[in-house]
Amino acid sequence: MDRNTLLAFFLIAIVLLFTPKYMETFAPQPTAVESTPHENQKENKPDATLTTKPQTPQLKKQSKTSPKNNKHETKTTNIETDLFTAKLSSINGGSIQSFLLKDFLTTDSLEVNTISRSKKNNLEIEVKDLNGDPLLLNGSWELSKEPSRTSSHLNKNLEYRLEVFKNKFIKKSFSFSPDNYAIEINLDFSDIKDLIYRDVRFSWKGGLSSTEKDSVDDKTYFKVAVYQGKEIEDLKVKEGQNETKKLNGSTDWGAIRTKYFISALIPKSPENIRYAEISGKSSNQEEYNLSFVFDCFEETAFTLYLGPLEYEKIKALNVELDEIMDFGWSFIRPISKGVLYSLTRMHNYIPNYGVVLIVFSLLVKILVYPLTKKSYQSTSAMQEIQPEVNKLREKFKNNPQKLNQATMQLYKTKGVNPLGGCLPMLLQMPLLFALFQVFRTTIELRNEPFIWWINDLSAPDVIINLPFSIPIYGDHVAFLPILMALSTYVQQKMMSGGIQQPQQKMMQNVMMVFFFLIFNNFPSGLNLYYTLFNVLTIAQQKLIPNKPKA
Repeated sequence: MDRNTLLAFFLIAIVLLFTPKYMETFAPQPTAVESTPHENQKENKPDATLTTKPQTPQLKKQSKTSPKNNKHETKTTNIETDLFTAKLSSINGGSIQSFLLKDFLTTDSLEVNTISRSKKNNLEIEVKDLNGDPLLLNGSWELSKEPSRTSSHLNKNLEYRLEVFKNKFIKKSFSFSPDNYAIEINLDFSDIKDLIYRDVRFSWKGGLSSTEKDSVDDKTYFKVAVYQGKEIEDLKVKEGQNETKKLNGSTDWGAIRTKYFISALIPKSPENIRYAEISGKSSNQEEYNLSFVFDCFEETAFTLYLGPLEYEKIKALNVELDEIMDFGWSFIRPISKGVLYSLTRMHNYIPNYGVVLIVFSLLVKILVYPLTKKSYQSTSAMQEIQPEVNKLREKFKNNPQKLNQATMQLYKTKGVNPLGGCLPMLLQMPLLFALFQVFRTTIELRNEPFIWWINDLSAPDVIINLPFSIPIYGDHVAFLPILMALSTYVQQKMMSGGIQQPQQKMMQNVMMVFFFLIFNNFPSGLNLYYTLFNVLTIAQQKLIPNKPKA
């Protein structure tokens, strides 16, 4: 997780866990009820499901190590389904030049293109002959099979082949499904397996394009990862660094991701993978490569998932690809998935995600009401006996041991638990962290509007753009963080019973400013939830008696 996320978690934990203790120490005896808290480029949409057009040949001379000199006209083929429009080139035997997602738009209202403009030579194959010299395979291949132009709603198949020895071909085929983002890729070396070195490398190079307006936030999620033995090994490079990792053995999948999108290669037979290699470099931008090395004598088929990080679609692949999604620490992940499931199911009946968040905050408040009520009662009881605690401190100021004994006896006599204000809040922490993680990273809230100026619940609800940037704070002013900070201030003030000591007032002011600075860059959906939760907490403190029975 990034620095702002960890800092926010730390501040939330400080406020929830230590505010009750702070109130016990500094607050006077209460007189009222107490409580706590694109690189996308515009492309013409194809008129038909499939179009093939010739381009100017861009062929290199075949290397001396390859006995056959292949020259084919470079062709570009468009494949259109209900979900995407893909453009494939015959270079490399089918490299994806663009991949436009119809259900996801950029801030310019263009379809998101996940392929980086300068990195289009993906899905490369590298093979060596028996002398150890590389065969030249990055030229244009022959398009040997293409789908019928009338098969608009059926699986679409493409096949490319390259003659590398006399009447000996390498073949690469693609199968596109009309209703998902998974592309089946089959590599056929049967003609030449006795003429080449057995190790074959299959790679996705160049990573993915940045698709979000806030490219800095988007790139904090850039990384490459592989999944082996039920564990993820990932790589995230720092500015100016290059790094490569080689990971031996069976590999379930490898993936390159951004904040909301992913390119994942999934071997059909993970046990046939000899090793996976991941690498990254960062200069002006982060770029990641993913390679699989396998035996050409074994089955060589892959599934390429190129699309959104939607949990249901990722989970449906049945290879645990959802492990790459940001659901937080291991003990939080089940809660995060439950939160996401609840939000998406509610959205099936409530079309506006902003309204979904309002209903969800109300349901969560009802769920945690017994815990918050218990916390408020304990804090109230502790404040009521605070004058007696102060007397004991004065009486035994020179004898800490007797002070502790007398204080614990007082707690026992009054039936007060000194941890009663903290423990209920501590039990809520996993839920709060899960909510925080889901609202910040899930694609379901991307570009989802609420009302008025809040047109994207996954981004800050900016009302003023600043001509300069402030560290941590950013270069804008958002409105919901102001409401969230003020509601937090009101909630804390109500806990003090209306009368505050100078230290207490200063602490409340500092915390209000801190919360505003940190949450100013957070998504408006997250700020909307926390603001509503604070307002409901204030209503609980105001309207529902929380005094414990005598």
